[in-house]
Amino acid sequence: MPTDVLRLENIEHEALAELLSRFGLALHQCPAGEPIPGSYWGDDEAGLRANLLYARPDSPLHSILHEAAHFICMDCARRQNLDTDAGSDDAEENAVCYLQVLLADELACLG
Repeated sequence: MPTDVLRLENIEHEALAELLSRFGLALHQCPAGEPIPGSYWGDDEAGLRANLLYARPDSPLHSILHEAAHFICMDCARRQNLDTDAGSDDAEENAVCYLQVLLADELACLG
């Protein structure tokens, strides 16, 4: 496992959970080594189902924030049917990447 990125296990989970909750998103921590529900890319990448963001201790923070940003950019109808694939277009993907950076500023460990 590469060690050149911050992972969920490297940060204070409460601060991340609080940040996500401001947008109606709940962090669900999966056990180490288990498959991550709703993960589009598989492996250690975060997953989305409805208003739950799934991650393991080894999930990269950039993946968690990226998936959170997808949720934040969605309207209510898309959120209700959300399961794995955010279904975004290029414009939304660009916005998601930028929002991911802004969300990182809200976490003291990233800033």
